[in-house]
Amino acid sequence: MRLVGLCILWLLNFMAMAQLPFIQGHRGFRGLYPENTIPAFEQALKAGVRVLEMDVCISADGQVLVSHEPYMNSIYSSKPDGQPVTKEEERKFNLFLMTYEDIKQFDTGKRGNASFPEQKAMAAHKPLLSEVLALGEAFRKKHKQDIFYNIEIKSVEAEYGISQPKTVEEFSEKVWTVIFKQVKPEYIMLQSFDFQVLKYWNKAMKEGKFPAQIMLSALVSRKSPENTIKDLGFIPAIYSSNYQSLSPELVVYCHKNGMKVVPWTANEADAIFRLAEMGVDAVITDYPNRVPQYLKPVH
Repeated sequence: MRLVGLCILWLLNFMAMAQLPFIQGHRGFRGLYPENTIPAFEQALKAGVRVLEMDVCISADGQVLVSHEPYMNSIYSSKPDGQPVTKEEERKFNLFLMTYEDIKQFDTGKRGNASFPEQKAMAAHKPLLSEVLALGEAFRKKHKQDIFYNIEIKSVEAEYGISQPKTVEEFSEKVWTVIFKQVKPEYIMLQSFDFQVLKYWNKAMKEGKFPAQIMLSALVSRKSPENTIKDLGFIPAIYSSNYQSLSPELVVYCHKNGMKVVPWTANEADAIFRLAEMGVDAVITDYPNRVPQYLKPVH
């Protein structure tokens, strides 16, 4: 019976992903708009992106917010008085120790980002996950388009109880509580570099605590798919590696073992084309606009 249950779980994940759009907008649309902000996600949807990739952290008052780091990044963050956050101050602004009301007072877009010269400088702040999901679901309803969400739980074992909840269970359940209220589970990919997070979600899905349709994505830098499966103790729906570490042979291996392949973060059109030729199932990119042939704009 356990084997049958696992087969059904894999089949549900596979069916949900069968028509997964090829392009995922990394942190929304980081190449052109402030990362992980409402403008970035809104512009990604308008451009034809149908998978919004994002990162989530937790505030002191238990809110799930969208942010790549659990602190204010000095590269683009400004304090409420308008002064830039300095490199030395970053860790002082630990989001896990700040209320969301205080977090909202920091700007994360006006200064732009020197690493992305095409990025438009504009006023922005770190939004709540619920706000990003509401944006996507409103777009789905208005345009009758499938919208997917690839949500990364930003978890590091050394930071348990410091810049994030003490347990992956608490972190995960806060995230799921937000998702549950707004989005059908078959449109959710849950990714993490922290395998303890993925192991918990897998267990909770088997026990019926979380729905089986959620697609678990193992984020890795250069860990092979074989070692990923070994270290997780189960086969994830998605193998998500650094795009430079992929080969056609690895893609074939993943597909034979029931995993989709979604590499990160390819930003040049020729690199994305090469990945498409390898047979990957989707690509995470900061620049969806560079491959318009893979987008689905609404006319």
